[in-house]
Amino acid sequence: MRLSFETLMRVGISLFVWSGAAWGTVRGSAASAQIVEPPRIKNGGSPNVKMLGHVPFDGRFSNGGVDIEQELSRPYVYVSGMTDDPGFWVVSVADPAKPKVIYHWHFPASAQDQGLAGENGRYFKLDGRYYYAKTVQFNKGSPHDSLGLIVFDVTGLPDPTKVKEVAHIGSIGARVVHVFPYKHSDGRVLLITTPTVGAYGQIYDARKLISQGAQQALLAQVDIPPDVNIKQITRGFHDTYAQYDPATKQDKLYGAGSGGFGVYDITKPETPRFLFMMAPQHDLVTTGSHTVIVSPDSRYAVATVEQQYWPMFVFDLQPGLSGQSKVVQPIAAWTADWRDLPHLMAVRWPYVFVAAYEDGLQIVSLNDPKQPKTLGWYYTCVCEHQMGWGGSPTVPGTSVLNGAGDVDVRNADGLIVVTDYTTGLWTFRMDGFDGWNGREFRMPNISKEQDWDNGPAVALRQ
Repeated sequence: MRLSFETLMRVGISLFVWSGAAWGTVRGSAASAQIVEPPRIKNGGSPNVKMLGHVPFDGRFSNGGVDIEQELSRPYVYVSGMTDDPGFWVVSVADPAKPKVIYHWHFPASAQDQGLAGENGRYFKLDGRYYYAKTVQFNKGSPHDSLGLIVFDVTGLPDPTKVKEVAHIGSIGARVVHVFPYKHSDGRVLLITTPTVGAYGQIYDARKLISQGAQQALLAQVDIPPDVNIKQITRGFHDTYAQYDPATKQDKLYGAGSGGFGVYDITKPETPRFLFMMAPQHDLVTTGSHTVIVSPDSRYAVATVEQQYWPMFVFDLQPGLSGQSKVVQPIAAWTADWRDLPHLMAVRWPYVFVAAYEDGLQIVSLNDPKQPKTLGWYYTCVCEHQMGWGGSPTVPGTSVLNGAGDVDVRNADGLIVVTDYTTGLWTFRMDGFDGWNGREFRMPNISKEQDWDNGPAVALRQ
């Protein structure tokens, strides 16, 4: 579904912050605004974003998600393989200017296996060992359509011979789109998955998954909320995000699915409880939303729906947190280029690092959540507009789904890593950003990155 700018304004999106990086600058009143048409192919970046290194991968749409370990002593980046090269790569960034592939695992797919094959993967730590959880998502009817997730022990890196498969999720949670590892406040490590076998997410105990198997490890199913007015539940969740809320002392799950972005209390993971919904005119999001991430204090959220012309939304969650509203509307929105769309984000408050497809890496400030501001950018795709994914990794389509697909940040030193569907893995630094700790911004020291050894309660005091 494609919506024009006029339609977006009509449904109540009140604020776009246009990026001068992407297509020119809007200044002054509407009458005096001067619009500069964007180039057909975008190159380079802003002066404050430094490209350090680049690893190209063979193929097109053969690499997807990215995840970087947070300990400087383990300089490993995981790149998720998909479509015609399913599996994953491990890239060493011991020298960020010279990233080097040190391991590649290729899924033993057959010619009959069809689909994206698994675009996401995340690392986690448990009982002193390191693991990588890789999603598997072949279309229904493919020989491997009963798989959902494979877990590898990667403790022995950089020795590739010590990487071992240790667990998997099969038919009870098959065809997983996204996995999010979470250190719960009760001490358990959870794996939150979004299978396509039903309109729900699943929560697994990671220790039980490794030691006893998926059936024994499955703690709960998280359903799309039935008491919210959704015209049609077309699918379950695409992405999920979990975080400890220091104000309410609750573990919360945020799910992007049909109708918008649901918020759940998972303090007791076995019995998730729906709280409220975030939705940009949720009755219009007919194909489901995509990604949602919250601020360290759980007050604000940024979210995307992965539809052309739709921006990244900013939500103030206070109406939902206070019980005033079951459906919270956005307070602002941002896009780099109105013709495209933002995809995935990494939040290091007040910064949002955005993998923005054709618009590459974009860095946005939310110092004022009602006025998002572009700080820097770098175009990784160097591709023609609207020549993206069309259902085949080899034949160009007519979509804008092409370019920077995922982004992550190493908190210890501020290293930024980006995967691009067309051009591979990139490493960056932004001037003035040499690491992140929430306390420096009067925030809890909480982000996507978990304190695997101690948990979120300790992270608040660090």
